[in-house]
Amino acid sequence: MKQIEAVVANINDLNDGEMRQVSVSETEILLSRIDGKFYAVGAHCSHYKAPLAEGVLSGHHVVCPWHNAYFDVTTGDQVEPPGLDALACYKVRIEGENVIVSVPEETTGLRSPAMAQFNPNADGRTFVILGAGAAGVHAAETLRVAGYQGRIVMITQDNKLPYDRTKLSKDYFIGKTSSEEMLLRSPDFFKEHAIEVLLNKRVEQVQTTAKAITFSDGNSLTYDALLVATGGKPRQLDIPGADLQNILTLRSFDDADRILTTIKQKGQAVVIGSSFIGMETASGLSQHGLQVTVVSPDSVPFKKTLGEEIGKIFQQVHEENGVSFKLGRKAVQFEGSDKVGAVILDNGDRLQADIVIIGVGVQPATDFLKGVDLHPKDSSVVVDEYLCAGDDIYAAGDIARYPDWRTNESIRVEHWRVAAQQGRIAANNMAGKAVKFRGLPLFWTMQFNFPLRYLGHAQSWDEIIVDGDLQKQEFIAFYTKNNQVLAVATSHRDTETAAISELMSLNQMLTVEELRRGTVDLIQRH
Repeated sequence: MKQIEAVVANINDLNDGEMRQVSVSETEILLSRIDGKFYAVGAHCSHYKAPLAEGVLSGHHVVCPWHNAYFDVTTGDQVEPPGLDALACYKVRIEGENVIVSVPEETTGLRSPAMAQFNPNADGRTFVILGAGAAGVHAAETLRVAGYQGRIVMITQDNKLPYDRTKLSKDYFIGKTSSEEMLLRSPDFFKEHAIEVLLNKRVEQVQTTAKAITFSDGNSLTYDALLVATGGKPRQLDIPGADLQNILTLRSFDDADRILTTIKQKGQAVVIGSSFIGMETASGLSQHGLQVTVVSPDSVPFKKTLGEEIGKIFQQVHEENGVSFKLGRKAVQFEGSDKVGAVILDNGDRLQADIVIIGVGVQPATDFLKGVDLHPKDSSVVVDEYLCAGDDIYAAGDIARYPDWRTNESIRVEHWRVAAQQGRIAANNMAGKAVKFRGLPLFWTMQFNFPLRYLGHAQSWDEIIVDGDLQKQEFIAFYTKNNQVLAVATSHRDTETAAISELMSLNQMLTVEELRRGTVDLIQRH
C-alpha cells in the first residue's frame, strides 16, 4: 500500500516521557519519546475514539482520558480494556533533527490484535463461554491472542451478536448511536477467527463434574474449559399488578427497543429505583419529552455509592430538566386493565403512568450451575485471584465474587470495564497462563449534561475529600478509609482521572494527609 510521509516534529520538541498529537496528511498520530527513541501510533482510543494525547503517558503505556484503556505506545498493543482493537503502529525515522513518520494512504488508526488460527488438528479441545457481553467477547478474542487454536463456542440467549450494553441507557436510548454501531464486532470477524456464536440459546443446566451443558431445547455440549459470564438479570417487583403491560426493564437490546416503541406516544413515565440504570433511563425518557417521576426508598440518589452531596447534585440536575422525585417511598401496587395506568405508593400517593421502568438492580444469573460454590448472599460465583471457580471452570463479570487485591475484601462489581478485564484474565488462565486479577474497577455515567467517572471500590468510607467545585460539576472526590484512598469520583477532570487510574493501579496513590494539604500535582505525581 502506498505510504505517505511527513516531518511531524523536531527531535528537541519532546523530552523523554512526553507525547503529543501530530498529523501526516489527514491521519492523526500520537507521537511519543521513550528512552530517547520516537514512536508513532494511532491517536485515538479504540473504545470511543478519545484523544489519547489528553491522557497520561506512564512508562511505555498511555492511559486513555475517558475510560482508562491502556495502550503500549511502542507497539500499539492494548494493555487494558475497555477497547477491543489495538492502535496502528507507524514507521518513524530521524533525518538530522527531523522526526519523519510514514503512514499508509488508507488507515483507520486501529488494527485487530494478532490472533492464532483455528487448528483442531493441533488442539482438539473445546472452550465454551457462556454469555456474550463484555467478559465473553473479550475472553473469546483473548484466547486467540494467547495462542489457543482449539474450538471456541460463545453461547448467548440474546438474539444479537455481542453489543455495547453500556450504550443502551445512554447514546442508543437518546438516538446518538444506531443499532449497527452498537455491535462490538461484525459477523465476518467472528467467522474469520473461528469463534462460534450461538444465539437464542438458553442454558438449562451446567454439570461441572461431567463438564456438560444442557440446553432448554434438549441438546447438550461438552467442554474442556468453561467461562461463565452470564451477567445479571433484572430484579422484578412482586406486587399486585406487576404483570400489566408497559411495565418494563432495561437490560437488553430488545428491552431498549420495546421501551422506545412504547414511548412514541409520550405521556407520563414512572421509574422505580434510583440505580444508575434507573437514573440514566429517567434522563433519556425526559429527553424524549415524557413527564418523568423517579420513585425510590433512598433519601438521596446514589447516597450509598457517592455520598449525599454528589447524590443531591444528580437529583438537582434531573429536577432542572423536569424530572420529579418521590424519595423515601416504595411502590406497593400497579393499577390498570391491560396496561399500567398508575403506580400506588406506600403513603397512598397515586402516580399516573403510561409506562413504568423497573430499575431496582440485578441479580447474578447463576441458577443453572451445579457443582459450583455460590455465595449465600446473592448466588454469585466465588472465584480465586485467578478467577477460577473449580476444575476448569472460571467466572467473570457481574456474577463473579472475587478477592480485591487492594483490601482483601470479597467483592462483586457490576461494571462493564471490570467484566472486560476479567474476561481477558480468565481467558489467559484458560489458555494455560497463570495471571492474577489486579484490575481497577471503573464505571461512567452521563445524565443530561452531567458526566461522572468512578474509580476503585468503596463499600464504606471515613471521609470524602473534595478537590474542585461540586456545584460547578468540576471536581475530584476522594473516598478514604483507614488512611487509604479506596475510590475516586470525578467530573470534567479527565487527564487527572487518567493519572489517578495509574497511581491506584500501581498502589502509589496519594495519602490522606497529602490530599488534605492539596499541594500535589496528580499529573506530575504519576
